[in-house]
Amino acid sequence: MNNSGAASDQRVAVEVTKDRNGIDQVVLRNPRGASARVSLYGGQVLSWKTDQGEELLFTSSKAIFKPPNPVRGGIPICFPQFGNRGALEQHGFARKKMWVIDENPPPLHPNDSNGNKAYVDLLLKPSEEDLRIWPHSFEFRLRVCLGADGNLILLSRIRNINCKPFSFSIAYHTYFSISDISEVRIEGLETLDYLDNLCQKERFTEQGNTLTFESEVDRVYLSSSNVVAVFDHQKKRTYTIRKEGLPDIVVWNPWEKKSKSMVDFGDEEYKQMLCVDGAAIEKPITLKPGEEWRGRLELSIVPSC
Repeated sequence: MNNSGAASDQRVAVEVTKDRNGIDQVVLRNPRGASARVSLYGGQVLSWKTDQGEELLFTSSKAIFKPPNPVRGGIPICFPQFGNRGALEQHGFARKKMWVIDENPPPLHPNDSNGNKAYVDLLLKPSEEDLRIWPHSFEFRLRVCLGADGNLILLSRIRNINCKPFSFSIAYHTYFSISDISEVRIEGLETLDYLDNLCQKERFTEQGNTLTFESEVDRVYLSSSNVVAVFDHQKKRTYTIRKEGLPDIVVWNPWEKKSKSMVDFGDEEYKQMLCVDGAAIEKPITLKPGEEWRGRLELSIVPSC
């Protein structure tokens, strides 16, 4: 972990605290006062705030913060699968496991030098229980960074330490906080093919120049560009999603009917959230013994007209 967060260093701050259930959380702060909070349960980012203290991630008022439940909101990590098939539970097990702080992470790519960033390195390895349902040994290293500009960056490295190849899918299930779902549009998905989970994963092609919302949406857009933008007209701001190693984009809003069926989600909260995920789903990633996959997700926010 970045130790430059000592009290004498005012540039960046990294603090380990505990939630009400005694689970460790890491709070990152940058020089301007922006912050992020990461739980070691699930390796999940639970909060990302501007330097004005405005929360950018949605968390349900009915979210359950006690294991074995994943938290409804923030950025759950869906690994080693996204979806629901086979012996694995829906969206895999990483979001329901205790991660540890990685004190000796391997060096990162030069483009991700530490600079003036607050960051924490987390590590997940499979338990005996995990190996029974998914018999593959791996090391999942996650670095969560808060940049000097307030950008939130998730850097992932997954290594196969097995004696045989394995394949996985992954998604960073990002719940953005929005003013109202009717005031939001997404750009960067035009002309893309997508799998519609509301139509038995049937394949369609996006016809519109922008994606707006009038009903439930649950889609996987395939082979998207590395930059996608979410415009919030009412709040006059734009979320920008930049990604590497994550070819797909998941877009999800449960709308009214499904919201009422979820015990950890308010009946009307679909209006204040939108999930837009960097992901690798259509073509699972295969790692040979000793191979490593890297993914990078960077979230930023800018004022817009």
